[in-house]
Amino acid sequence: MKKMLMVASVASMIDQFNMPNIKLLISLGYEVHVAANFNYGNTSSKQRVEEFKKELGKQGIHFHHVGFERNISKIAANMRAYKQIVELIKLNKYTFIHCHSPIGGVCARMAAYKLNIPVIYTAHGFHFFKGASLINWLVYYPVERWMAVRTDILITINSEDYEIAKKKFKANQVQLVNGVGVDINKFKPQTLKSKLELRKHLGYSESEFILLYVGELSPRKHQDLLIHSIHILKYKIPKIKLLLVGLGERSEYYKEQVNDLGLGENVVFLGYRNDIADLMNISDLAVSSSRQEGLPVNVMEAMATGLPLIVTNCRGNRDLVSDGENGFIIGMEDAEGFAKSIEGLYRSKCDREKFGVKSLELIQRYTLDNVAKDMENIYLSIATRK
Repeated sequence: MKKMLMVASVASMIDQFNMPNIKLLISLGYEVHVAANFNYGNTSSKQRVEEFKKELGKQGIHFHHVGFERNISKIAANMRAYKQIVELIKLNKYTFIHCHSPIGGVCARMAAYKLNIPVIYTAHGFHFFKGASLINWLVYYPVERWMAVRTDILITINSEDYEIAKKKFKANQVQLVNGVGVDINKFKPQTLKSKLELRKHLGYSESEFILLYVGELSPRKHQDLLIHSIHILKYKIPKIKLLLVGLGERSEYYKEQVNDLGLGENVVFLGYRNDIADLMNISDLAVSSSRQEGLPVNVMEAMATGLPLIVTNCRGNRDLVSDGENGFIIGMEDAEGFAKSIEGLYRSKCDREKFGVKSLELIQRYTLDNVAKDMENIYLSIATRK
């Protein structure tokens, strides 16, 4: 049987973004191997990784722990990881490799180049972008430009990255794919009946105005902007409730911030959840305060549910939200502007409904089926290269 290798720095990258690709590869007749750091993360995330490993095993997917370090300065550790990938390729004789994430992408492409194996690299949002720090441009841009020469197919998932890659890099082929796709069979348009039934089931009242943000609790996702916005609105919208789904390094920091501002009744930390579709269904609007995105899955899932959106003005968010059509785009640090837009949608059911209808229209190009067609063509193409 043909074999292929999927590589990412951490297992969560495979878990969250690549299971549809793996399912597709199996349907194309491949024995799929996954290489990642399966030990990375805190207690809660490691528990999820153990569950994920069991799921891989049940599906006949081979997984290999590789000691990637996400910190770019951990050169010795990542050189060892590179050597592990080389040995995996020699042992299993893969038809091709599909790699993700900066460190995993560099190590896998170096190994593939050394052993003359075709390689695909998906950039889930370059670390250099308009508004990124100078250090990001100095460190990541030259590395990605150098590695592009060693890449058979470079996949980008937003328009800004695609334009940079096409104009500045010398990859064999640059492809724009609409992210990882959204399952519109799982994330279905919200109805008033389902919304109220689910609210009752999950313990939320009909009168609450619910905002939802699904994302790692981190500086990159910038949840403190939302917390400040809720503080501004606390007395203007007394039953406002922000649901924060996710884990991360800023968890305790954000919880302290909420306590200090007296927002314990308004901001709820839900941790890791596997019922995101239900949480979307009970919400009045979806928000994103991110500083940096590739093409955010949480925003796509909200669009598929028919929710209006308020997002920060970053790459990825801009690809999905058209300002004034299916939501509002707000300045990166503008808590006042964010609060004003939330209040505007709270007071205008008409605008919420209009934006929701437009979200359902715009999401069609990002469906799982459409993305799978693009990925199938890419996989069939790469398998013929040598």
